[in-house]
Formats: sequence, C-alpha cells, structure tokens
Amino acid sequence: MKKNVYLIILICGLMSISGYMPNQAVASGSYTARVYTDLLNVRSEPSLESTIVGALKNRELVTVSNDEHGWLRIKSDQLSGWVAGQYLKKVDGTVVTASATDQDSIVQKSSATTRATVLADSLRIRAGAGLSYKVLGGLTKGEAVTIMDNQEGWAKIQTADGQIGWVSDRYIVRGAKQTASASVSSGKSNGLKGKVIVIDPGHGGDDPGMIGMKHETIEKELNLTTSFYLEDELRNRGARVLMTRTKDEERPKLSDRVMISESAGADAFVSIHYNSSEKNTSGILTFFYSETKDQPLARAIENRLADGIGLKSNGISFGNLHVLRENDRVSTLVELGFLSNAKDESIVRGSSYQKKAAKAIAEGLEDYFSR
Repeated sequence: MKKNVYLIILICGLMSISGYMPNQAVASGSYTARVYTDLLNVRSEPSLESTIVGALKNRELVTVSNDEHGWLRIKSDQLSGWVAGQYLKKVDGTVVTASATDQDSIVQKSSATTRATVLADSLRIRAGAGLSYKVLGGLTKGEAVTIMDNQEGWAKIQTADGQIGWVSDRYIVRGAKQTASASVSSGKSNGLKGKVIVIDPGHGGDDPGMIGMKHETIEKELNLTTSFYLEDELRNRGARVLMTRTKDEERPKLSDRVMISESAGADAFVSIHYNSSEKNTSGILTFFYSETKDQPLARAIENRLADGIGLKSNGISFGNLHVLRENDRVSTLVELGFLSNAKDESIVRGSSYQKKAAKAIAEGLEDYFSR
C-alpha cells in the first residue's frame, strides 16, 4: 500500500516538474481561426487524396495547431484533422481554444472597446441587426461610435450621447478619426496611418468567378481569404479599412462596390481577383483605368509584387473595368495568378502565398502614400 502511495506522489511530482497536465490547453503557437466558406472538408491527412473525416460550417471556430504546405491541422468540439488553409482566417486577440463559451467571451471582449468612425454621409441606427428593424436615429459622416458586438454584417454600437443600436458595418471603419492637424503639423506623410482603404473581394454569392483547372479552386473564396489577409496587413499599418463584402454568400453589384468607395471618401480602392486564360498564361497582372489618377497606385503595388512572392509579375495594364472606370477614387484591380494554370493554382491556394501577396500590396500602398 505504501509503495502505491509513493508511486502516485512520484508521478504527480514529475507531472508538476514537466508542466504536463491532462486535458489542458493546446500547445503554444496555436491559435483560433474562423471558417470562411459554406462547407469545409476536414481530412485525415494534409492531402486532397486523404479520407474526409467530417466538415466544418461557415463562421465556425476551430483551434489551429500546425501548418504544412497550405494545409492547417485543426480541432473543434467535434472534429480534428486537416483543412485547406485558404478557407480559414485567424481571429486576432483570442485565447487558444475553440469551446463555445470562450468563443462568446472572445467576441464580446474584443469588440467592447473598439472605436469606429462613420464613413457614409448618412447612416441609420436600427433596433436590431437587419433592415426590417425599426429606425432609432441616424449618424453622419465622421461621427465616432463604440462597437459593442458584431452579427452577420451588422455592428451593435453606442453613440457619443449614449444611444445604443445596430448599423451596417459596411459604412463604419474601425479606428479613431484622424485629425487634419496631425498630418499637417508633421510636415510629411504618415504612410498608411489614417488612410481609408476599400478592399473589394471580387465576385461572391452565386458568382464564383474562375474555377481552377486542377483542384477546382473557387476564385470568389480565394478573393475573400486574400482580402482578409490584406485587411489585417493594412490595419496593422494604421489604415482604416472597409470591405465591399465580408461573406462568401454576398454578391454586391459592381455599382454598389463603387458606391462604397465613393461614399467612404476612400484614399484608395483595391479589387482582389485571380485570373484565367485559354492559353497557358502564368503570373500576376495589375490594372488601372486612369493614367493620371490610378496608374501611379497600380505601379507602386506592381513594383512590390514584382519583388517576388512566388509568381512572376506581368506588369501593369489598362483595364476598362466598371469598378475602376466608374470610380472617382484612386483605384486598381490586381489579378494574383491564373487558376487556369495548374502550377499557378497550386501556388495561390496556399495561405503562405496569399499572405505574401497581401503584404506586398500593403507595402505598395504604403509606398504610394509616402511619395
């Protein structure tokens, strides 16, 4: 009996020294991520040929513990396995767990202290998260609000005078309003700090865009995940970012994408796409419409993409495209690879490529505003 007691004490001591405790949090370096596609297959191994062990739904949270050639090892309450990394986005500032109770506290904690500025000339405050709810009041461009919660494209806000309600998050941008005196007094550009950048993930909803020839990669989904990486890059550099869509099922009209840019008084509009051709074409191409208004931005972004992100740059080109032609704001459209080219498709599917592309575009924007 004594031997058993001593053995138990010894095991407990070793567990304490080693730091191991059963059923505890996952390894350091792990993080929480959210699914951004309607249905995401979970596989037994990081390969398309491996067995499907289950599926994750859009907006579901998982814990990511490993990255291997664009595949991410995940764990949820029900499943564990490997998924294509392009369909996940890291949730910043969260603890490393995917339990339901922690998910709720994460959202509320992160959003409770977030400040935002109204970008639309007139923005209605509603009683709930949807157009069917009663209008409680309104906001005007430049007013500051506090974001308390987020729900499917709507933000619960509190105004300066204490009114609480819901507004469309398309027409607000997170971050404090920049004062004119701050930039003037410095006598020089602050790069992206305070700049309003509109990111336009191309296609969406029932318009998938291009479909990959080898892996059947869906362009609209790549556009969205790449745009989220770009959003993170820009926010980290001090920009105020607005997205023309944030969900896979959304498909804003081309005119609406332009309207968002113009209503926000955007300093720059960047549309994200992936390309296709009947020829075996490869690489990146950046479009502009106006030589005086748009070409300098296209050139600045192309210069950074040409530094080397995994695919060659084909330079810049004139594009008679609605989101550029009808846009009064400085704008460009970037095609980040050809889904009709098997090699390109294999490369662009990886999260590492998309992150490099996002960083290069952000650096190009920074160069443009620092001229």
